[in-house]
Amino acid sequence: MKLLISGLHGHMGSLLARTAIADGAKKIVGVDQAPCTERELSDLPCAASFDGADADVDCIVDFSHHSLTKDLLAFALSHKLPLVLATTGQTEEEKAAIKDAAKEIPVFFAPNYSIGVSLLVDLAKRAAKALPGAEIEIIERHHDRKVDAPSGTALALANSLCEVRPDSKIVPGRTGDGKREQNEIVIHSLRMGNLAGVHEVILGTNSQTITLKHEVHDRGVFAEGALAAAKFLVEKAPGLYDMHDLIP
Repeated sequence: MKLLISGLHGHMGSLLARTAIADGAKKIVGVDQAPCTERELSDLPCAASFDGADADVDCIVDFSHHSLTKDLLAFALSHKLPLVLATTGQTEEEKAAIKDAAKEIPVFFAPNYSIGVSLLVDLAKRAAKALPGAEIEIIERHHDRKVDAPSGTALALANSLCEVRPDSKIVPGRTGDGKREQNEIVIHSLRMGNLAGVHEVILGTNSQTITLKHEVHDRGVFAEGALAAAKFLVEKAPGLYDMHDLIP
């Protein structure tokens, strides 16, 4: 596979490059304004912008920042390249642009590239449906360098729960005085140290509590998932895909 990594010199971009090399990738190029800090990746061609990027690839994987969405989509569309978006924090306008792009090219867009998180979403929905009176809170923990809060995964969890609880209201954090409302799904965001990612969904009634938890021990799981998504996407027709399409 020939791969273009947007955000090649970032932590996840570098990790994806190493994962792809170990997997036998034929070619890896990148786009990143930041300099390369890892000697083993210093010989990989990397353009400072999409204007000078190498388009002779099978797929693009983005591990950069959502502010580059417009340029990223323009490049992918102009070269008719499949695109894996592994960046979170997109605005509603950017999400709309992603959906429009998926009408012309295959786009894989997921808030989290861990199979375990996809299973967590499914289990949480089952629990919320089985316990319609349970109050629901979500706790997410990440490293102190993560810029968006709540995390894209926590929001995806909350939105999925709203599918079985259509009257729910997503609340990012709790402040002030007043009793919680029954239909609230509150997301608590913690940022500290070098945490790779922890998500908990807690469902509680007066008589019992269920806690569903997913914890990442190695960020390599996200690189592996993104690479699997790229392989999946290469031969697909235009459309918007996610982890539920990848996992049987």
